Amino acid sequence: MVQRASARQQRLLREFGAHVRTWRKLNGVSATDLAARAFVTRETLRHIENGTGSPRLESVIAVLTALGIADTVVTSADPYRSEAGRARLDAIIAGGGAP
Repeated sequence: MVQRASARQQRLLREFGAHVRTWRKLNGVSATDLAARAFVTRETLRHIENGTGSPRLESVIAVLTALGIADTVVTSADPYRSEAGRARLDAIIAGGGAP
């Protein structure tokens, strides 16, 4: 069960949704067309763009794929591509095991 989002989480959801909306507009695609290309409902896309509801991760990835940015978003979550992740990996290797 999804618990109520904190104020920070709500802000991040709205910000993420605004970025998705901006990418859609930069690509010159209507919301109806993007929803069709991503095989999601217009309502699901509205929830993603507004940072509301609880769209499935599969739906979010489908929208990002239709926009051509899914790989970039997924790669940005790779811990080994961040300084903090690499530093933690170095600490684990130096310590000889998992945390």
